[in-house]
Amino acid sequence: MNAWKYIVPGLALAGVALGVVTVMGDQTKVTPAPPIAAPPTAPYALSVAGAGLIEPSTEPIAIGTHAAGVVAKVLVKAGDEVKAGDVLFTLDDRAVRAELASRQAALDRARAELDRLRQWPRPEEVRVARASVDEARVALQREKEKLDRLETAARGGAASLDEIQIRRFDTQAAEKRLAAAQASLDLLDAGAWRPEIAIAEAQVEMAARAAEAARVDLDRLTITAPRDATVLRVSVRVGEFADPARPDPPLMVLGDTKTLHIRADIDENDAWRIRSDAPATAMLRGNRDMKVDLAFVRIEPMVQPKKSLTGDTAERIDTRVMQVVYAFPRTALPAAMVGQQVDVYVEAGK
Repeated sequence: MNAWKYIVPGLALAGVALGVVTVMGDQTKVTPAPPIAAPPTAPYALSVAGAGLIEPSTEPIAIGTHAAGVVAKVLVKAGDEVKAGDVLFTLDDRAVRAELASRQAALDRARAELDRLRQWPRPEEVRVARASVDEARVALQREKEKLDRLETAARGGAASLDEIQIRRFDTQAAEKRLAAAQASLDLLDAGAWRPEIAIAEAQVEMAARAAEAARVDLDRLTITAPRDATVLRVSVRVGEFADPARPDPPLMVLGDTKTLHIRADIDENDAWRIRSDAPATAMLRGNRDMKVDLAFVRIEPMVQPKKSLTGDTAERIDTRVMQVVYAFPRTALPAAMVGQQVDVYVEAGK
């Protein structure tokens, strides 16, 4: 019993000693791993730093459609160089082509009707009308001769007053038929009525405008490049439905990449230190040796909330930034890609 009084404390001391030895043995020196890339350093004694984003000199041009439809053809791919007016893709145009054909037929009919009125009357119709006048004149002469003979007979008592009256009515009817025939001939000789020609001209104009509207609808189904540019992204495929009501993501993105721009976010606290004539340099992320001198383009007139975060421990996420746009030729930094982030340093005065 007395032995256990010494054994338990001894075991406790042995455990403490074992723990101390174990801890001391694990305190080996750990060498930190070198960084993958050396961090960028400012090339100026006093500078203002900002995160920049490379973009085309035209800014990204989002291509959409005027009308909804199924994509029939896609004629470009990412990286292609296009000229202004080159076809990018087309939508199914069968219904619009049918509508255009119908309106073109209506236009042809309206023009034909206008030509008919302008050339009216036909020579054949005039000859028929004149023949009708001659016929009516002969018929009137015959009725007058019959009336004269009947009146002569009546003086000798060989005809009644009723017969004479009937013959007079026939003569008057023949006179009316001659007048009607002459009026028809005069109408033909006068040609088309001016208001009728005006109505026909208006109908031609309406049909022409309707055909032009259908032609415009057809042209709108062929989407072309608005300017010389590079195809940066293609997000549409044959058979997909293109809907102008859903512009995001854009069907295609174009931009002029011969000269690239960098949109640098400058913290509002440092905005007052930026000068348009100050030298500026951009460095690619991951390789500070890939750098290029920048040319000032403009300062965006509106300060806005910061959207691009760099991960710096001292970075504030509730700050606002002034955007400064710089330019550099693509050949000066071939490794630069549109959409890539860069570190921008602007020389600042005291």
